[in-house]
Amino acid sequence: MSTRREAADLAGSVTLGIWAAFGVLAAVAVGGGGAPLELDRDLLAWSLGHRPGAALALARAVTSTGTGALPYALIVVAALVTGRTSRQRLGAAVFGVLCLGTGQALRYAVMGLAHRPRPPFADWATHASGWAFPSGHSTTAALTAGLLLVAVSLRAPRGGVALRLLIGCWGAAVGLSRVYLGVHWFTDVAGGWLFAAGWLGVCLWGAARWLPELFLAGREPRPSTEEDSCGPRS
Repeated sequence: MSTRREAADLAGSVTLGIWAAFGVLAAVAVGGGGAPLELDRDLLAWSLGHRPGAALALARAVTSTGTGALPYALIVVAALVTGRTSRQRLGAAVFGVLCLGTGQALRYAVMGLAHRPRPPFADWATHASGWAFPSGHSTTAALTAGLLLVAVSLRAPRGGVALRLLIGCWGAAVGLSRVYLGVHWFTDVAGGWLFAAGWLGVCLWGAARWLPELFLAGREPRPSTEEDSCGPRS
């Protein structure tokens, strides 16, 4: 139990720092009517000057994986692989789907409050809707990647380095594709990453603190023994 409390305390401390960073970025990005920063303008200008057909097609394919049903499917598959019992698989799947779904809903609410305009429509190379900050695709992909990394770490604590790198690169690539395709400023994407990390931290903090051990994926339920029920025998 103490280990779980220590994990919850650590997750809580890190999460507070992430939310503080998100708050600073939001104030900078939304302040001044949401005007882009110099870094935002520079990266958009670079993207506009480097758009061969093949790269655009690849970016559109990558960006399409950051929305819709695919992130949920990945989370459910990870839960089925990570859990060692039927109850653990169910618990992991419900936890992951709820974490992603509530995160998306909260991100949408924040976006409505921020009211930050997107880059000029003439620079778009794909469809987009709604306000800009924080980026929805970036949030969804980063949150999904975070949940997948947790699943891999629970299933293979000392292995899976290549898989971890692949997951992390995918999560980052979806966000960067939004800048490359001209539908988001880079600070929108960075805001999505921070928002996802902060919400994942909240979910992990809650799971470590309150979720019954029987539902924790990657943990074998401890069998009861005679010593547990009757005390040690002399």
